[in-house]
Amino acid sequence: MAHGTHDFAPDPRNQSILINVNGELVPRAEATVSVFDSGFMLGDGVWEGLRVHQGKIAFLDAHLNRLYEGAKAIAMDVGLSREELTQRLYATIDGNGMREEEGVHIRLMVTRGIRSTPYQDPRVVISPATIVIIAEFKEPLPSTVESGIRLFTVHVRRGDPAVQDQKLNSHSKLNCITACIQAAQAGADEALMLDPHGFVATCNSTHFFIVRKGEVWTSSGDYCLGGITRANVIRICRDAGIPVFEKNFSLTDVYGADEAFVTGTFAGVVPVTEVDGRRLTVGRGPMVKRLQGIYRELIERDVA
Repeated sequence: MAHGTHDFAPDPRNQSILINVNGELVPRAEATVSVFDSGFMLGDGVWEGLRVHQGKIAFLDAHLNRLYEGAKAIAMDVGLSREELTQRLYATIDGNGMREEEGVHIRLMVTRGIRSTPYQDPRVVISPATIVIIAEFKEPLPSTVESGIRLFTVHVRRGDPAVQDQKLNSHSKLNCITACIQAAQAGADEALMLDPHGFVATCNSTHFFIVRKGEVWTSSGDYCLGGITRANVIRICRDAGIPVFEKNFSLTDVYGADEAFVTGTFAGVVPVTEVDGRRLTVGRGPMVKRLQGIYRELIERDVA
């Protein structure tokens, strides 16, 4: 059975969590938005996934930078300052008694607000932005982090920025969803996606790296989201003296790699053991083990 990097063990506590809808904490079953909301109607908004460690949100500044830059790019007013939004995030954690808990994941979603009628023009919006914060008890499966995942290269490409800029962490994720569907139907865990020129770009929900002769390679970044964990892994490689390169490379380079891995906020650094039926490693290779340890240390320093 296929498993993605976002798989987790169900936690019964999540059935009674309080969800923050526009500043009000409401029970899960009562947390709703209007059918006229821009996010529901058109995928018009931006979002962030966040991890809580030792009561602190890891790499929060970087995540807020990306959120506010995305909102500015689509001419959307978040309606709260960074400080106010930060307070709302921590109010959600505290309202659920999560400050002393480990394994908490947050989804922060901001949409343009309620529209007066089903129409794409933002000038029909009649409310402030809708801000929803869902904090859940959710940890990646240990088997995923240790045993890794299998990828399948799909026909769905990462788009040209003139069509839909992949730098924007928007609610409009249909291209990634169709990629995920194709990979799942092929029996893989996640999708490996190419850029418009046929070079390796990224995965449907994570960023992709390979290891060749002691060097770490990832895509040029031209056709993928500016990943927070991706940037952190590049940073820790440089700090540790590990040669790391952002460059164009092909599937031939991937098939001949010594190791591969993906990165994301939820599961951190996850080994990739197989791509398109080509076996790379059994479980974690030495570079992935090393980077997982260094990345954990980086999180500890950040929340400290």
